[in-house]
Amino acid sequence: MDAFTGFPLAGLDFYEDLEADNSKAFWHARKHLYDESVRAPMVALTAELTDEFGPAKIFRPYRDVRFSADKLPYKTHQGAVVAVAPGVGWYVQIGAAGLFVAGGCFRPSPAALAVIRATIDDEVRGAELERILAGTGAAGYTLGDDKLETKPKGYAIDHPRIDLLRYKSLTVHREFGAPDWLSTPAAATRIRTAWNDLRPLVEWFGAVLEGVEDDARSPRR
Repeated sequence: MDAFTGFPLAGLDFYEDLEADNSKAFWHARKHLYDESVRAPMVALTAELTDEFGPAKIFRPYRDVRFSADKLPYKTHQGAVVAVAPGVGWYVQIGAAGLFVAGGCFRPSPAALAVIRATIDDEVRGAELERILAGTGAAGYTLGDDKLETKPKGYAIDHPRIDLLRYKSLTVHREFGAPDWLSTPAAATRIRTAWNDLRPLVEWFGAVLEGVEDDARSPRR
């Protein structure tokens, strides 16, 4: 396997063009650009990070349009995820806008979400999560906005962590854009640093949801 040398700007240009012409004709005419400038670098990057974070799943470039009104056949970005529990892990994405990095818990099952909320309700563990999120915010990461407009059932509107309890997904992210280092080997170092910034959040969710499929009746502490 070739070493990671960065994400070529040709990959960003490929996605910019794909956003303008998301057709099978365009895809097949330029698939070599996807293979060389998007997929190959993503494979090399995730291989380089495996020893520290674990093996990654690289997502397919094709959209599932069976139940979608939007029948465009191709995704306009390439993502990869390293999971430590269902829905929990680190994420990296490349697209026309450049590099996007995220981590946390994305769309947990109803049982897992109940465990997460019960843990947030706990004074000690909930305060721990607040401190972790304060740290990621101070480091320049943005908290997602996938949350209820009202309170979740069973929790008081004046709960001290009601805002956190509203979340259906709880992830933080950072958009790096297309800095000069993106097309160099230094990109791996930047992504590694970002994922380590998010490690406390990922590990908090991993610990909370450990064994949740076997017993979702109470939070793991």
